[in-house]
Amino acid sequence: MWQKLAGKPFGKRIFGVGFGFKAPYFRTIRPRFTEVRPGFGELVIPKRRAVLNHIGTVHAIAVCNGLEAAMGVLAEATVPDSKRWLPKGMEVAYTARSTSDITCTAESDPARWLEDDPDVPVAVTARREDGAVVAEGTIHLWVTDKPKR
Repeated sequence: MWQKLAGKPFGKRIFGVGFGFKAPYFRTIRPRFTEVRPGFGELVIPKRRAVLNHIGTVHAIAVCNGLEAAMGVLAEATVPDSKRWLPKGMEVAYTARSTSDITCTAESDPARWLEDDPDVPVAVTARREDGAVVAEGTIHLWVTDKPKR
């Protein structure tokens, strides 16, 4: 879907809306997807009142939602047709205040998805507009063969 829409007028926005309908929880952060390809996913969480905490910064859990959404599009763009994926854990360190729009990225080696080891780590990073890392970590996925039907 990304490849069909990204180059069209409003295509990235339409992709984001469609993503929100497929996974409604992510609508809370209103992700603006900027890049999706095998091994990489990127989006921006706009700093707006609905995602702020009591000190006026983007809430840590909103940042985690963005990281998980970036991982989700990476996973869908990367997973071979013969396999399926499921997140099984997330380790995140909050390293700075989230005082602007936040860019969330997820990265993984696509070759790793073809191995027999079902544990596939995805590195995730969140950055402020000035480039400072506000959160970083790893989301571990369980990647297994699809059941035979």
